[in-house]
Amino acid sequence: MSQEISNSTLPTPPQALPVAPAYGQSTLSEILPSAATALGVPGYLNPLGLPPTKRVALVMVDGLGWNQFKSHVAHAPFLRSLFERAQKLGTGFPSTTATSLSSVAIGVTPGEHGMLGYDVIDPERRRVVNQLGGWPADLSPDGWQTLPTIFEATRDHGIHVASVSLPLFEKSALTRASLRGPNFVAARQTSARARATHEIFAKNRNALVYTYFNELDKAGHKFGVDSSQWRDSLEEIDYVIKTLVSRLPEETTVLITGDHGMVDVPSSQRIDYSLEPELIDGVELTSGEPRGVQLSFAADTSPTQRQHVREAWQRAYGTKAWVLSREEAIDLGYFGKISAEHAARLGDLMILAAEPIAFYDGRRVSPTAFEMVGQHGSLTAAERFVPLFTLRTK
Repeated sequence: MSQEISNSTLPTPPQALPVAPAYGQSTLSEILPSAATALGVPGYLNPLGLPPTKRVALVMVDGLGWNQFKSHVAHAPFLRSLFERAQKLGTGFPSTTATSLSSVAIGVTPGEHGMLGYDVIDPERRRVVNQLGGWPADLSPDGWQTLPTIFEATRDHGIHVASVSLPLFEKSALTRASLRGPNFVAARQTSARARATHEIFAKNRNALVYTYFNELDKAGHKFGVDSSQWRDSLEEIDYVIKTLVSRLPEETTVLITGDHGMVDVPSSQRIDYSLEPELIDGVELTSGEPRGVQLSFAADTSPTQRQHVREAWQRAYGTKAWVLSREEAIDLGYFGKISAEHAARLGDLMILAAEPIAFYDGRRVSPTAFEMVGQHGSLTAAERFVPLFTLRTK
């Protein structure tokens, strides 16, 4: 092993490592188990304490973070009226769509369902798998994520289950892996998704409907959360949700939430770390998120070499990011309960952004990736907390 270096040779860490998500208590993983229990589906707990109901409308607003909403609450009058009673939920880790939507739909921790980020490692074939797009043709989504979804259990209990979303997601790998079970209803426009939700409830007395909006997330990525475009999108979503809720049948339980927050990263802080050889020495694969880089070393990379890479990251960015090993992240409980099979999908070394900074492997990503303003994936409060608005129609 390499000789230990004194603390004086390394920069002061940004702050203490964040605590793990409160799995089993107040994360996205608790929403659908609670809803299923309220609908009378056996076998689940109800940590959110939802009362019995015949209908549940679950509205997912991609990119709706707690901090961002609180800062722009004036642009969402309907949701603002519910904010005082809203619950603050954790996303789980990483704070990214593939992981969060899987946690919602399956009702377990990221370590249990194994959808552990935007890019993860396929350990058998030693390759990077993007869990939102570019899924390999020879990798079966339902073989990659094998746990049953709560949608499936609810459907099998005799309750009508539907998913209202954009047409392109109907047969996506993420849908096939983690969002299995609902009757898929495609609708392009936000207003069309609201109408489709109304029609489903009008035809089915007992129903669970999952309605997905991605427009806020798209505006945040392209323009940032501190932009007029993001605020305009929030205003539109707020109006559509108000319309959706106003036309639901009486005694429908409505749950409105997001899958992650977002941090605006200036162009000067979008770093191509592949240009710094000491940061990738001995690294075979790079995965994760720009704000949650994961490095997988080649099998023949020595312990000394691995330690040198870790120290190089700490020297270069140790005041702006937390640098820790896979084992440390697991021991801290960031992924919740995790199997060895799923742990193998993680990198050996993790660089988790603590400030507005993002790290890219310029050898692997397209130049347009560096244009992304709003980012997420790390463990800062701005990324990891989302609101849960709960109401019951009269």
